[in-house]
Amino acid sequence: MSSMQDTILNAFNFRHATKKFDPEKHVSDSDFHTILETGRLSPSSLGLEPWRFIVLEDEDLKEKLKPYSWGAQKQLSTASRFVIILARKNVTADSDYVQHIVRGIKKYEESTIPAVEDKYNDFQTSFHINDNERTLLDWASKQTYIALANMMTSAALLGIDSCPMEGFDLDKVTEILAEEQVIDTEQFAPSVMVAFGYRKHDPKAKVRQPADDVIEWV
Repeated sequence: MSSMQDTILNAFNFRHATKKFDPEKHVSDSDFHTILETGRLSPSSLGLEPWRFIVLEDEDLKEKLKPYSWGAQKQLSTASRFVIILARKNVTADSDYVQHIVRGIKKYEESTIPAVEDKYNDFQTSFHINDNERTLLDWASKQTYIALANMMTSAALLGIDSCPMEGFDLDKVTEILAEEQVIDTEQFAPSVMVAFGYRKHDPKAKVRQPADDVIEWV
């Protein structure tokens, strides 16, 4: 096995869902920027990047969220860095957001845009993504998990711990973030939270199903 393969597998064995971080240890700005960049640079379906990363630093806001974030009780208090990943709503070919991506970011030639829009529509229709607002949001939320995984992996490669969290009251968290003007609920919905820092205690040994039980060659 190559040294690179060792590095990758060691990082995955190192990573665990850290419940309590050491509050005295701080993730550097440089390392955290790298983690955020791996989220930003992550792949997404059709390259539409239907996400936003909210870096939560306001201690008062953390306290407001804590009663409704049962999966993040210890992490909100002890993690060095805390991120809420939002999923973008109603990402369709004719939406203002997709038009911004097509024209302002990807800078397609105007003559090619109708074909691009048809491609997006055909894809979303074939996968039942654009059946309704709920299916569109579910699709966008799935994209955020690609960024989430890349951020946690890059953290592990840097020797930084992390913990993904779905354990929160979606309605109450959304309400609080809206009241604090952190989120425009017409455009976004919370998808998942993730904390970064350094473990307070060593974890138990990682336990997974054997490869033969989860990998099938055909």
